[in-house]
Amino acid sequence: MKHLIFKNQVLELNGIPRIMGILNVTPDSFYDGGRYFDRSQARDQALRMADEGADILDIGGESTRPGAEVVSPEEEIQRVVPLIESLVGKISIPISIDTYKAQVARASLAAGAEMVNDISGLTFDPELVSVVAELGAPVVLMHTIGRPQVMQGNPVYRDLIKEIKEFLAGAIQKAERSGVKPENIIVDPGIGFGKTLEHNLEIINRLADFQDLGKPVMIGPSRKSFIGRILDEPAGERLEGTLAAVAIAAWNGAEILRVHDVRETRKVVRIVTAIKNVKSQ
Repeated sequence: MKHLIFKNQVLELNGIPRIMGILNVTPDSFYDGGRYFDRSQARDQALRMADEGADILDIGGESTRPGAEVVSPEEEIQRVVPLIESLVGKISIPISIDTYKAQVARASLAAGAEMVNDISGLTFDPELVSVVAELGAPVVLMHTIGRPQVMQGNPVYRDLIKEIKEFLAGAIQKAERSGVKPENIIVDPGIGFGKTLEHNLEIINRLADFQDLGKPVMIGPSRKSFIGRILDEPAGERLEGTLAAVAIAAWNGAEILRVHDVRETRKVVRIVTAIKNVKSQ
C-alpha cells in the first residue's frame, strides 16, 4: 500500500483520494490572488480547510499562473514562513510548501512545513533536490515545459502522455539518486502548465496511464482556464466544472486532488468511492 512519510505522521493512500487544499498568499494568483494575502485571513482559511477535511494544506507565496511575475526568494519567504509558523500546533494535517526554490523550501521546512510541491519537477533550481533529500520531505514532481512566463506559448507534443511520463520518470530517477525516499515521491502531470485545452482533457481522460510510474498521482484541475473555456465562465464560476473534472480524475486513479474547494470536493470523493466500491451481484 502506498503511503507518505511526514515528519510527524504517516498518510496512507488507501484507495480513497486525499485532498490537498490550496492556500495562495499572493496578490496575483489567478483565482484567489489577494484574497488571503492578509496573514490573519490566510490563517483563518487554513483552519477552515483543515476543518472541512483537507488531508494536506499547500501554501504558496508566488503565483505560477501563465505570465506571472517572478518573486524573489526573500519576498516569498516573508509571505509564507510567518503563516506556516502560526499554523504549527494549530492544525494536525501536514503543511506543504508550493515552491521550486531551494531557499524557500529550506526555510519553510524549518518553520514547520513537511512537504514540497515543485511545479518544475526539479528543473528550475538544481539545489532543491538536495534540500528535499536532506530533510526527508515528501515531494511532488510536476511536469511543465517551461517557466510560467512562457509555458503557454503554443505548447506542442508529438505524444502527450508518453512525453509527460518520460519527463516524470527522469525526475523520479533524479530524486531517488539524490537520496529522496522512493515512497515520498508523488507525480503530477501538470494540468495547465504548458498544455492546451485538448491536452488537459486528454490527461484527465488517460490519468490511469500514469500509474505505470509506480508513484502516487496528484492532479490539480481546480478552477483552471480549460474549465473556463469549456463553460465560458470566469474563475469564480468554475466550481461545478472543477467538481466534474475532479470526479473523473478520482475515478481514473488520482490519489491526491489539489483543490481550492475542500468541502465540496470531499463530497465528490465520497460518492465516487462509494460507486467504485460496489460489489458485483
